[in-house]
Amino acid sequence: MDSTSPKTVRPEDFDLWIEAGHTEKHYWADLWRFRELLVMLAWRDIAVRYKQTVAGFSWAILQPFVTMVIMTIVFGRVAGLQSIGNAPYAIMVFAAMLPWQFFANALTNSGQSIVANSNMISKVYFPRVMIPGASVIVSLVDFLVSFAILAALMVWYQFWPTWRLLTVPFFAVLAMAAALGPGLLVTALTVRYRDFRFITPFVIQLGLFVSPVAYSSEVIREKLGRVFAYFYSLNPLVVVIDGFRWAILGSDVNLFTVHNAISFGMGILILIFGISYFRRTERSFADVI
Repeated sequence: MDSTSPKTVRPEDFDLWIEAGHTEKHYWADLWRFRELLVMLAWRDIAVRYKQTVAGFSWAILQPFVTMVIMTIVFGRVAGLQSIGNAPYAIMVFAAMLPWQFFANALTNSGQSIVANSNMISKVYFPRVMIPGASVIVSLVDFLVSFAILAALMVWYQFWPTWRLLTVPFFAVLAMAAALGPGLLVTALTVRYRDFRFITPFVIQLGLFVSPVAYSSEVIREKLGRVFAYFYSLNPLVVVIDGFRWAILGSDVNLFTVHNAISFGMGILILIFGISYFRRTERSFADVI
């Protein structure tokens, strides 16, 4: 072939390809192309979060531990709530505190993530979903650190898990999905309505008591009746918390129920809606922010 012949140019030969509609057509493929950026954002947030703190990563342990102790005293000793089966009440509570604390941290961090990274949003292109996604990964690191408390509690109470503990990674993925949907929705709304900076902490504080953290889901079904239990199951964290208890506490937890199926379905719907709303509104982030 003549050396002067024009060379065929392919999009993959370039790191940046300007093309009408490229962003829409290749949005999800760009998530893989920019995967290193996702890791960098998560690592940056981890480093900044505990920078110039005396306790450092210990805060990831102290926060759920103190909450567990307070709940054990108030609900276990004072209110007299019972544990599930033969499991110590403290372990039952902490088995729920793990996914709840992960959800609360992920929702708080991802909800403010776009506003906190406004300079990046207005200057360079990349899939915006990476920013709240990185915040969820940071919360996952805290979640893994908190497992040290669970191990210590099991040794203290001489309570040993079964083979079901191996299913915890599956329920961790389910917790990530349950946190990502509301996180995307809140962060998109926060860009336009800054009131959500004040609404989100209130919702999280309320959610701690309306989710089965200090008590089991069976208590709701027994005390408040079947009809109310169906409405209660619309909370996507119900199946996540029951799943963690099923994996950690053993056979005394009933996971495969209609109520948990409703909770699982609601979590999937919120995730789909959160992604859809985020994708529809992210085009205007740079203008509004």
